Order: sequence, then structure tokens, then C-alpha cells
Amino acid sequence: MDTGLLVLRLVAGLLIAGHGVQKVSFRLGGNGLAGGTEEFRHDGFRGGALTALAAGAGQIGSGLLLACGALTPLAAAGAVGVMTVALTVKRPHGLWVQNDGYEYPLVLIVLSAVLGLTGPGRLSADALLGLTPWPAWWAAVAALGGVGSGLAVRALLHRPGPPTAAGGAAATPHPDPSDHRSRT
Repeated sequence: MDTGLLVLRLVAGLLIAGHGVQKVSFRLGGNGLAGGTEEFRHDGFRGGALTALAAGAGQIGSGLLLACGALTPLAAAGAVGVMTVALTVKRPHGLWVQNDGYEYPLVLIVLSAVLGLTGPGRLSADALLGLTPWPAWWAAVAALGGVGSGLAVRALLHRPGPPTAAGGAAATPHPDPSDHRSRT
């Protein structure tokens, strides 16, 4: 069981961290911070580079903590939170990933929540530091706190789609006040 939890932590944690690296750098096929910023703008988020940087840092931090089995409930909550935001972006496309759906974020949310529930196992930083077993109520805090924080971020930073003009074409969106590039 401990070996299985180690493999699960490594795969899920490193994939989540890798997504964060892509958001803020050119590594792992990323488009740098400018590309991450544009991705968030395209998905309707305000905040510019700060949003991309915060998302990338959240994914890198929670992913690496999960992979190491360190502060597992906190790591699980962070991973669930950032992937909940991703799920809300993909949700209009349906479930399946071949249609740009939310299948992949959902799997990472469930894996992270399961790790919060089971704990990291004996082959982990938490076990090495004597922090395990975590109390069972931490699993609920990790899952519910993660989903709640992800939904809060979505509500606070996502702006509604641009209104459509009479012909069905999108009207010109208002500039994002937090985006310094939109001020000329």
C-alpha cells in the first residue's frame, strides 16, 4: 500500500507541478509567463500576469508537496483548489478531454482528495517527520476547503463573457483595470 501511495503521489503531484511550471516558464512546453497570462485572459480571468503567477505557484507548490508527501492535507487542498478552477474553465466543453472537457482536472481533483483522505503513506516526508497519521477530519477540510477556494477564485477573478452585438458578434470587451498593458 505504501508503494502504491508513493506512485500515486509522484504521478499526481508532479503532473500538477508541471502544469504550474508551464504557466510561468518555457519549460515543459510552456509559453512563459506572457503565455500563461494570455491563457488566463483568453479564459476570461482578470489580474493579468499576477493571476498566472499565482496559479502557477499554487500548482507548483501543491504538486511538489503532494509528490513529497509533505503537509499532505494542505497540499491536497491546494491541488484540489487549483484544479477546481481548471474544471470550471473546461466545464462548458463537457466531460471528455478530446473535446477540451474537464475529465483531466476532475481526475487530478479526485486523486488529490483521495491522498488527503488516505494520507501519504510511510514513504513520505510527513511520516519521516512524525506528522502522520493526520486526523480524519483533515480529509474533509482538504476536499471542501480546496473546492471552496477554487470556486471563490473563479467568482472573484472571472469576468463574464463579452456581451454580443445584434449580429451575434462579440462586442469589444472593456479593458481590465488591473492589466497595465491595456492602458495606453
